[in-house]
Amino acid sequence: MTRTIINLYKDWKYCSHFNEGTSLNEWDAAEYESVSLPHTNIMLPYNYFNETLYQFISCYRKEFTIQPAYKGKRVFVDFEGVASYADVYVNGHNVGDHKGGYTPFSFEITDCVDYTASNELTVVVDSRERDDIPPFGYEIDYLTYGGIYREAALRIVDPIFIENVFVRAADVLDENRKLDISLFMNNGTAAAEDMLVNVRLKGPEGYLLERRVNVKADQGNSRADFSISDLGHIQLWDLEHPHLYEIEFECSAPGVASDIYTTRIGFRDVAMREDGFYLNGRNLKLRGLNRHQSFPYVGYAMPERVQKKDAELLKYQLKLNVVRTSHYPQSRHFLDRCDEIGLLVFEEIPGWQHIGDEKWKEAACTHVREMIERDWNRPSVFIWGIRINESGDDHDFYSETNRIAHELDPSRQTTGVRCITSSELLEDVYSMNDFIHTGEEIALRDQKEVTGLDRYVPYLVTEFNGHMYPTKRFDQEERLVEHAMRHLWVHHAAGKDPHISGAIGWCAFDYNTHFGFGSGDRICYHGVMDMFRIPKFAAAFYRSQDDPRKEAVLEPMTLWTRGERSGGGIRPLVIFTNCDEVLLYIGGTYKGTFKPEREQYPGVDYPPVVISRIEGEWGDHWHDAEFAGYVSGKEIIRRKFSRDPVPTKLRAEADDLELDSDRPDATRIVYTLVDQVDNVLPFIPEYIDFTISGPGEIIGPHRTALIGGCIAVWIRAQGKGLITVSAQCSQFRAKDVIISVR
Repeated sequence: MTRTIINLYKDWKYCSHFNEGTSLNEWDAAEYESVSLPHTNIMLPYNYFNETLYQFISCYRKEFTIQPAYKGKRVFVDFEGVASYADVYVNGHNVGDHKGGYTPFSFEITDCVDYTASNELTVVVDSRERDDIPPFGYEIDYLTYGGIYREAALRIVDPIFIENVFVRAADVLDENRKLDISLFMNNGTAAAEDMLVNVRLKGPEGYLLERRVNVKADQGNSRADFSISDLGHIQLWDLEHPHLYEIEFECSAPGVASDIYTTRIGFRDVAMREDGFYLNGRNLKLRGLNRHQSFPYVGYAMPERVQKKDAELLKYQLKLNVVRTSHYPQSRHFLDRCDEIGLLVFEEIPGWQHIGDEKWKEAACTHVREMIERDWNRPSVFIWGIRINESGDDHDFYSETNRIAHELDPSRQTTGVRCITSSELLEDVYSMNDFIHTGEEIALRDQKEVTGLDRYVPYLVTEFNGHMYPTKRFDQEERLVEHAMRHLWVHHAAGKDPHISGAIGWCAFDYNTHFGFGSGDRICYHGVMDMFRIPKFAAAFYRSQDDPRKEAVLEPMTLWTRGERSGGGIRPLVIFTNCDEVLLYIGGTYKGTFKPEREQYPGVDYPPVVISRIEGEWGDHWHDAEFAGYVSGKEIIRRKFSRDPVPTKLRAEADDLELDSDRPDATRIVYTLVDQVDNVLPFIPEYIDFTISGPGEIIGPHRTALIGGCIAVWIRAQGKGLITVSAQCSQFRAKDVIISVR
C-alpha cells in the first residue's frame, strides 16, 4: 500500500488545567470542551493583559480508530507545532515528548494501537516559559502563546517507507541542469531490502521525466544518494516567475513495501557575496520586513488560508522580495505560499538574545535539524539563521550549529543575526540589526565598522527602525510621516552601498509582547501594518517600490487638514508614488507638476515626490484637493481629499468569499469608516457591533472599537452553507458580507 494520511482536525477534547502527576486514565469529561485544530489554549484580549494568562499546563484528548486492514503496517502521529512542550500518550502509553513550539515532530505508535476498538491520543501541553527550552530563560520581545496551534495527523505506512527526501538543484545556470537527491529510508523489518524507486518530475504541463533507481534500505535508517542530469528544458524559479516542479518518489519491494513521497522543488541559484546578493546570476537588492506569525486574540492559531494570506500581503501589497521569519520557523503554509509567489525567505531557529545551559543548547541544535529537514526543498528559503537572535558570541555552540547546518544542507549559506559589533564570524554571511538611524543623516554604517574586519564579507541588514520609532496607526500625521521616511532612508542607504545585500526592516505587523517591551499595553507598535494587517503610512513606501505597469501607487502622506501638524499646514508633503510625475489641483485649480526626488534618493527604485512649496498659496480658505499620477504622459491614477470630511459609509472588504468545510479555514473582513471621497477617518471614536449567522464564528469579540478608523475580524468556518456577517456602528450599517462554505 501507499501511505495513508488521516487528518486530526476535529473532535478534540480540551481541558485548560492539568496537574502534573494526574492519572491519564481517570478524567472527568465534564471538565473538557470540544475544540478543533489549530487551537490556542486561551483566547486573549487585544491588549492590556498579563502574558502569564497562557502560561499553564493543559490537556488535549482525541479518540481515533485504525481499521483492522491496517494491521501489520506502521502508524505514526505527526504534529506540526505544539507550544512549547508536548508529552504524548496513546492508550495510556507514553510515546515521546518534544521541546519547542516551532518545529514539527513525530512518534511511532504502532505497538500502542488497538485495531479492534477506539484509541485515545492524549497530549499534555506545557506552555510555561521553561528554562530548558529555547527561546526561554530570560526576557523575550514577543509572546509564545500555547496549545496545539498547528495541524496534527496520523500517518500509516508499510514497514519500509521513505522518511524524507532532500532534492538539490545543481548547475542551474548551465544548459544541462541536474538534481542531486538524498533519499532517507526507514526500514522496520529484520533485514535489509533492495528497493526499486521510480522518480517522476512533473511540471505545470504534466510529467517531464521518469527515472528508475535501485537503492538498498538497510535495517533502521539509511540514506541513498544519486543524481538525475540533462535537465536542460527546466525553467528557473525567480521572483517574477516562480516555477515550481513536483517530484514524486515511488519505492517498492514485492510483498514487503510500497510508498509514495511527494515534494515540490524549484531550480534557482542563490549566493550572497561581498558585492551583494545574486539570484540566478543577477544582482538583486533585498528589500524586506520581518514577520511574527501572531494574530489578535488567538496568537499563533490561524489556519492555512490566513497563513498564506500573510505571504500575499508581503509580496503583493507591500511589494517585498524577502521576509525574515523572526524569530523562529513559521507555518509550512506560509512558506508554501512564499514558494508559489516568489518571495525569498530568511529562516532562523527560535531564540531572542539569551543562551541557556547545555541542555538548552542541545534543544537549539535539535531545532536547527528540525528546521532544515522540514524546509530544505523550498526554493524560497535561501539562507539558514543558526544563531540565537541578537545573542553574544559562543564559539563552541555556534561552531556546532553551523556544522549541523552545513552537514545537513551544503547547498545554502548560513548566518546569524547580531546586534553587537565585531562579533565572531563563523557563518557564511554576517547579518546585523543596525539601529543607528535616528532620523539624522546616518542611516546605515559601513559594514567594516560593524564587523571589525579589514575586508568586505557577505553582509545583510536584518533589522532597522523598530523600537527606534514605534508608531501607532492613529498617531499624529507628523509621526506617521517620519516613520515612513525612516524606512525610506534606510533602504536608500542600502541601495547605494554595493557591500550591503539589502535591508529587512522591523517589522511587517504590530505584535503582542511581554510587559517589559512595547507601549505598556502588551503591543509593540513597530509594524508598517497593525496587528489586523491594516497599513500605516510607512506601508506606502514599500507599496510604491514596484513597476507602475503592475499597479500604480499614489499615496500622499496627509490627512489633508491644516490643523493636524505642529504649527499648521501640510508641508513638506511627501507623496509615495511610482509615477513619473504628480499634478496637484486645489479647489479645482492646477497648482503645479511635481517630479520624484531622484537626486536625493538614488538608492531606491521609485523615490517619493516632496512638495515643499505650492505656488499660489490658497490663503485663508481650505479647499478640496486632487492628485493625478502620470506615467509616460498619461494619467493612470488619481486621489481626492475633501476639505471637510464627514462620515459617509462603513465599508466592508473581505479577503475571501469562499471557504472550505473539509479543513480548518478562516478569512478576514476589514471594516473602514470613510468620508465622502472614500478616505479613512482615523480619529472617530466609533464602535462596531458584529452579528453572524450560518456555519461560522467570529474570532474575538462581537463588539469592538475602531482603531484609527478601521478594524478587522476573522471569520472561521464551522460547516457547510452560507455565512452572513453584519456590522453596524451608530451611524451606518455596512453591506452584509456573505461567505460560501463549500
